[in-house]
Order: sequence, then structure tokens, then C-alpha cells
Amino acid sequence: MTCTECGRRAVSRRRFLAGAGAVGIAAGLAACGSEVPDNRPLALVYRGKASCAGCAETVATLLQNNPVTPFRTAYCGPNEKVPLTAAELAKAMVYAQPGGGTLDDGWRQMRAYADVITGYVRGGGHYLGFCLGGYLAGATPGFKLLPGDTAQYVSTEDADTRTTRDTVVEVSWRGQQRHMFFQDGPAFVLDPGAAATVLARYTNGSVAALVTPYGKGQVGVVGPHPEATSSWYSDVRRPNPDGIQPDLGYDFVQSTIQPASTTK
Repeated sequence: MTCTECGRRAVSRRRFLAGAGAVGIAAGLAACGSEVPDNRPLALVYRGKASCAGCAETVATLLQNNPVTPFRTAYCGPNEKVPLTAAELAKAMVYAQPGGGTLDDGWRQMRAYADVITGYVRGGGHYLGFCLGGYLAGATPGFKLLPGDTAQYVSTEDADTRTTRDTVVEVSWRGQQRHMFFQDGPAFVLDPGAAATVLARYTNGSVAALVTPYGKGQVGVVGPHPEATSSWYSDVRRPNPDGIQPDLGYDFVQSTIQPASTTK
């Protein structure tokens, strides 16, 4: 599994980050003049060598804009003000692992945090894994948060794409045909009888997104990128036939923090 186009999108993502930074500054200035506490739940988003340029920030924006449960967000990681520790995770409703590079490289960066992350979810936390974050939720290698494992979608039988370059794939999301940005993401292979809510499937029937319990917590994983913004598509000159809508991302987040009945 690779994220071969991360470098190419760095310029456009810097443009996105500049805009996001301006919004953050404006929000901070507004907060200085207000004593109203921010009661939104906290989501910690990993940012570091296991994430690619702009991926953490785009996930954070999705979480902040979630209309049902808007989050306040903070970045955690080895070079962030918030370290990735059990004490910091205990303050958060959600921990998000964004997209990144290869699974092997990502695991080398994240292996030291495996017990912290699994302990957090087992105790009642919520894990959101996007693309590489979905791979890392698996077992070979990974955090072993899933009742099953992951597979490289482009290598599965009858996959509608074989390219590891950035592209757009078709999925069935809750029975509706949709198109999503895709970066050599995972398919999820469930054990027989596994308790899981399947949110989306690829055209060959492989699972593209799911939610599953883990201990007292919940795990949500998605192979494509529901958080992708217009710059992601324009960078690779790939249109989304549905238009660029955030609703699948919101559904993914909300389904993880407020899980419904399980289906296979």
C-alpha cells in the first residue's frame, strides 16, 4: 500500500492549510473576547511522519464541521504540543488516524503507540481510521482493532481499479451509488459472524467502510477518503461525478460515535 501522490498535492494542501490557519486565527481572536467555554467534545488527530501533507488537517476540518456532533480538535504526535499518550487520549472522545504513506513505514512510526491506542479504544474511546489509518487498524501489521484484517483493494478480485495512483472509485454507501477519492486504500476482510456495521462496499463487494465494537469502544475505518476536498480532485484532474460533498464523512464519523445495530 502506498500513497504515491502525497508529494504532488503538497502545494495545493499548503493553500488549504493557509486558509485553515486564517480561520483558526480568526476563531482564536474571537475566543479572546469571549468567556463562553467551548463545550464541544475533543477529537485528537495524529499528525506526524505516519501522515501525509494536509491529511491530518483535512480530517480535523471534517470533524470540526460535523453538523450533528461538531468537535474541537487538537493534533497529537511526537512533534506536537499534545503527545500521543494514554493521559491525553483519556480527554478525547475521538482519536483519528489520517492517511499517510506505506503501511510498513506507517507501522514503523506507530508501533510504539499500539498499546496506548488499543487501550484507549478498549476503555471506551472511538478510533477513526482513514486509508492508512484503516490499514493500521488491521493485524498484519497493525493495532488489531478489527474482527478480521485488511487487504489492498486494488489487488482484490474484480477490483474496478488496479492503479496505486490517486483516482476516484465507485462505492455503494448504505445502498446508494457514490464516488470517492481513493489512494490505494484498504478493503476490509471480516471474520465469519463478526459484529460490524458495513457502511460501504466497493463495486466487487469488498467492504470499503465499517464500524465495529472493540472492548467498550468503537472503531470506524474507511478505505477511500470521505474527507477529500476540491483541491484533492483538482490536483489529479479527476472529477467526482457526484460533486464534492462532505456527507459521507459526516455519516462515517457519526456512525462511529453513535453506532446503530450491526450488520454483516
